Amino acid sequence: MTTMVRPRVGVAAARDLAESLLTDLPLRWAHTVGVALRAADLCATMDAADRDRVVTAAWLHDIGYAEPVLDTGFHPLDGARFLRRSGWTDRISALVAHHSGACYVAEVRGLHHELAEFPRELSPVADALTYADQTVGPDGTRVDVRARMAEMLARHGANSDNARVHHLRAPDILAAAERVEHRLRGAEQFTTA
Repeated sequence: MTTMVRPRVGVAAARDLAESLLTDLPLRWAHTVGVALRAADLCATMDAADRDRVVTAAWLHDIGYAEPVLDTGFHPLDGARFLRRSGWTDRISALVAHHSGACYVAEVRGLHHELAEFPRELSPVADALTYADQTVGPDGTRVDVRARMAEMLARHGANSDNARVHHLRAPDILAAAERVEHRLRGAEQFTTA
């Protein structure tokens, strides 16, 4: 008899998994909590069916930093592979794999073929995940997207992989931020009309 693995879904399960993996990394956990809260604030910009997905992905986006999940050392890929092995949906795994312009960093690390195991989604959900990640600092506080990128570059250093692809990655992140902010303005106009 073959046992089927049921896909894991849900915000509560995502939060529990992230908490179990990241509480030993207090700053990473604070950032993750902030990103999940920010993602929840962005739910008005998307279809009802996608609201839980973006918050679920937000809780899970940085689990690749946890020691039990580490494999390649590239947290988006490590997190996505762990989620896939653990029975999470392909879509959640792919959102984690590609958050915040991960494809650019994967290229310079020689991991672009591995990251291609997960399809890159271009959607309001992917935009919202990137925006939430890029508007929350390492300590969980909200920041401007440009300030967040500057902080990241300073933290990782001028010779880091992130710095080497910043000229490619930054326009992608800024475009996602503009789309989210445009959707937020539209949602605000709709609710005040």
